[in-house]
Amino acid sequence: MTRRALGRGRSLIALGSLLSLLGILPAWWRIARTNAEALSGNGLEGVGIVVFLAALALLAVITLPYATRDGDSALDRPAAYVLLAGIAVAAFLFRIYEISTFHALGLPLEAPGLWLTGGGLLLIVWGVGEILTDRPTAF
Repeated sequence: MTRRALGRGRSLIALGSLLSLLGILPAWWRIARTNAEALSGNGLEGVGIVVFLAALALLAVITLPYATRDGDSALDRPAAYVLLAGIAVAAFLFRIYEISTFHALGLPLEAPGLWLTGGGLLLIVWGVGEILTDRPTAF
């Protein structure tokens, strides 16, 4: 029983998923109002939940091989990473479109969650690119 190393691509995906999950809770948008509290929302609204679920699924796909005896998982394939990353990025871009229809996108100090999640998704895409360009190793 030999377990393979995590690798650069999976490490980037894990780091990006954790960063995306961290960015779900802070504000993604904020509208200041006079004589009232500001309105704001985070990543757990609308299709932001899809980003949350896709980041969790990516972490699950990464850890599945380490939870089995033989160190292999049928889901730990490049196609699974491409599919989940594509779903997360598409949902994120659609949420940005939704936010931009009623409010201008904020700077990092006004919408830290949006920027953290975007940075995490960039790391995920970079990691998926690393996985796709990996050369298979012979055991």
